[in-house]
Amino acid sequence: MSTSFSYACKDYPGMESCPGKVVAQTEDEVWKLMELHAVIAHGEDPSLWTDEDRAELAKLITPE
Repeated sequence: MSTSFSYACKDYPGMESCPGKVVAQTEDEVWKLMELHAVIAHGEDPSLWTDEDRAELAKLITPE
């Protein structure tokens, strides 16, 4: 059985009302989907995320 990874937007502080969740086979794919979600759902520019932002997000990526 292979492991997959997930990220739920509602787990990030201030995003509790967002139902967005991504699941993928690799953490790299989860990151790409998280960035796409941020652009489409929240109008964010992931290139402006700080290293601190990315460190916090990384803590929320979990094995399924």
